[in-house]
Amino acid sequence: MTKARLLRLSVVLVSIFMILLIIVYWDNVGTAHFYLHTSFSRPHSPGAIPGITAGEDWELLPDVDEFLAKLLSSSLKQNSSISRKTEQLLVQSSSKPAVSNLEENVRGYDWSTHNARNTLDQEKLQIERQRRLREFCANSSFTFPTKERSFDDIPNYELNHLIVDDRHGIIYCYVPKVACTNWKRVMIVLSESLLDQGVPYRNPLDIPREHVHNTSTHLTFNKFWRRYGKFSRHLMKIKLKKYTKFLFVRDPFVRLISAFRSKFELENEEFYRRFAIPMLKLYSNHTNIPTSVSEAFGAGLKVSFSDFIQYLLDPRTEKMTPFNEHWRQIYRLCHPCQIDYDFIGKLETLDEDAAYLLQLLKVDRLLRFPPSYRNRTASSWEDDWFAKIPLAWRQQLYKLYEADFVLFGYPKPENLLKD
Repeated sequence: MTKARLLRLSVVLVSIFMILLIIVYWDNVGTAHFYLHTSFSRPHSPGAIPGITAGEDWELLPDVDEFLAKLLSSSLKQNSSISRKTEQLLVQSSSKPAVSNLEENVRGYDWSTHNARNTLDQEKLQIERQRRLREFCANSSFTFPTKERSFDDIPNYELNHLIVDDRHGIIYCYVPKVACTNWKRVMIVLSESLLDQGVPYRNPLDIPREHVHNTSTHLTFNKFWRRYGKFSRHLMKIKLKKYTKFLFVRDPFVRLISAFRSKFELENEEFYRRFAIPMLKLYSNHTNIPTSVSEAFGAGLKVSFSDFIQYLLDPRTEKMTPFNEHWRQIYRLCHPCQIDYDFIGKLETLDEDAAYLLQLLKVDRLLRFPPSYRNRTASSWEDDWFAKIPLAWRQQLYKLYEADFVLFGYPKPENLLKD
């Protein structure tokens, strides 16, 4: 009887172990490269991002997390070998691509050189940005929706902006209208998640835009549940603890202007049908509205910036569906009070921040960040764009995006909020 019980117990334990192995090695972009020693998981040399300590709180992980981490540690030597081989590749020259996308064709690239800040200035800048974010997240008198919830309370579908690169131990939260197209290209090159005739892309600008924004191209947190089931949150937490997490932000009002220019001033069939037609009906009192964007533009019928602002402020808007990602608040996309980001970049200092980040990630020999657009929406345009927007609307709009202004250190636009 005792032998039979021991046999049954052995079978159960072996079965559980095999299930864990199957979950962990489910596919080739899963956690096979999970416990990768990058510049952020080994002891740090001067110049590394402050505040990140190798193995920090590793012992405090739940038993399941610790077991999975130890289980995966056997692949360390293999991962390190792959990483070293990859890093031997030379940076390919950034050839100017043949631009076929309408938006990129209209805006063009800025190929001029930019002076980068020195490393010490960049370190101080990162310390200040992270300090401010943590301070306001901890400040009980500063409140905004979803601030107090825990990471476990965030629904899976709201984690779809967190892109994971297991090869280099990187997590990037993309924010539309904040250079996310080019950062996604960088993530594709690093993760080797997309092949061109069987060979991974090496130059970010070679990657067609339509592939960049295809959700199947990227491994994101919201996909973990169907891959790893009940272990998905455990794996997310370990990755968040061990990987380098970064995002890029932008002045909230300038980001709105950029979104409007991109989606409503250029012919975009999807955004015309989903958003422009309802806006024209609700806020411009149009009735016989063309069904296609080309017909509408041909007739001189376009959504105005005033229509767009009314749409954002209309309480009916989000009762029907959440804000589109192009104008959804950054704190709702990236959850900065639930995720402790290691690097906070800004579009206003994109060239310097991107160069410094790639250097810290030790991938600067593998690629260069693509150049900025020439015709990028500038903060100096705010006065002109908001000139015809009523003061009360501007004040309401600020309240709607106040958390993004405060958390990421953008000054309150007093000139727009007073008579």
